[in-house]
Amino acid sequence: MSENAKVYNFMGLRKLAIFLSAAMLIVAVGSLAVNGLKFGLDFTGGSLVEVGYETEADLSKIHDQLSAAGFDDAVVQTFGALNDVLIRLGADHDPQLGDKVLQALQEGETQTIELRRNEFVGSQVGEELREQGGLGLLLALFMIMVYVAFRFQMKFSLGAVLALTHDVIIVLGFFALFRLDFDLTVLAGVLAVIGYSLNDTIVVYDRIRENFRKVRKGSPTEIINISLTQTLDRTLMTSFTTLLVLIALAVFGGEMIRGFAVSLLVGITVGTYSSIYVAANLLIMLGICKEDLMPPPKEENEAIDELP
Repeated sequence: MSENAKVYNFMGLRKLAIFLSAAMLIVAVGSLAVNGLKFGLDFTGGSLVEVGYETEADLSKIHDQLSAAGFDDAVVQTFGALNDVLIRLGADHDPQLGDKVLQALQEGETQTIELRRNEFVGSQVGEELREQGGLGLLLALFMIMVYVAFRFQMKFSLGAVLALTHDVIIVLGFFALFRLDFDLTVLAGVLAVIGYSLNDTIVVYDRIRENFRKVRKGSPTEIINISLTQTLDRTLMTSFTTLLVLIALAVFGGEMIRGFAVSLLVGITVGTYSSIYVAANLLIMLGICKEDLMPPPKEENEAIDELP
């Protein structure tokens, strides 16, 4: 960056960013404590029935028909095509459940409805998936901490993991606050958020490390501002193009991947903010300085080759 290039004072808003992040975390943690996550069928167990219509299915009518037949907790959504319907029920295992659902839907219906699938997920399987998903999330954060510590330095490692934890808690809090279904596709979205946000943070950290070694004069805050300015275009363009794809998936992708798209939409928006104002801010709070990034001095004996 040339001397005349404009450097944005990102860290001038660091106190406001701390307040904003604290507020979002309080709301997220409060929502998780009060509401909890609304686990989907993948985690809670229950039955899944898939039916096929000859023409486009009316989801509200199907829901009313199921409610009238006693299936009050039914979740109805299209599955791929508009005439393919997926019905989730929190019912106990019943081999005849698919036939009962089909009978309820066929009543008063002129077109023929086809039963395509009738599956049951046990509560024990759902509990195991929930535990393994949580362990996978923690393992991912631990491995990231080890990787960043090896590639950069321990203060960078702590900053990266705390920034990722910040992003994950806010995404989970969003689903708890708005009572959105949390299933395996959403869990996959949360893991994808970790990967995306980490990539963004690594780009910023790499430039910060480079500038700490290259810029001779300047405080840590000034060097971080320079680094964030240099990576700003890349960060915004990558996030913008990714968000366009996710908006299209959320709107036109159907119910099956909507949770995945929404989790990524929230996560990437928060992750872009955290790469600038949380990850870099944490470095200042941890007291990063040039000495942390300088290679250790060689001992005198190591510099002298042994004579034959």
